[in-house]
Amino acid sequence: QVQLVESGGGLVHTGGSLRLSCAASGRTFSISAMGWFRQAPGKEREFVAAISWSGGSTYYKDSVKGRFTISRDNAKNTVYLQMNSLKPEDTAVYYCAAGPVVGTTSGPWNYWGQGTQVTVFS
Repeated sequence: QVQLVESGGGLVHTGGSLRLSCAASGRTFSISAMGWFRQAPGKEREFVAAISWSGGSTYYKDSVKGRFTISRDNAKNTVYLQMNSLKPEDTAVYYCAAGPVVGTTSGPWNYWGQGTQVTVFS
């Protein structure tokens, strides 16, 4: 099993920044990719960004490209999501995910964090 613990959510003005962190522990050798999803009230969970653990290839939802940056620290088994120029529509619970492959749907991801709330107000 892999455990994921997120941190860094909060309340921020439009245009502000937040950095989310997700630390993995347990059988981390089984992880080849980590990513972030989000779920707003009344909406389905959606893909935000992902990174491959070895080569560092990154993937983003179109609406966050240029504003969000995903990165990793292999030594710490931690993935980060730097979110800049935040908008009210970015408000959601953000979930960290880990699995054997990158995917833009929930299916490929085996492990999930508990979620951290991000609220952007105007």
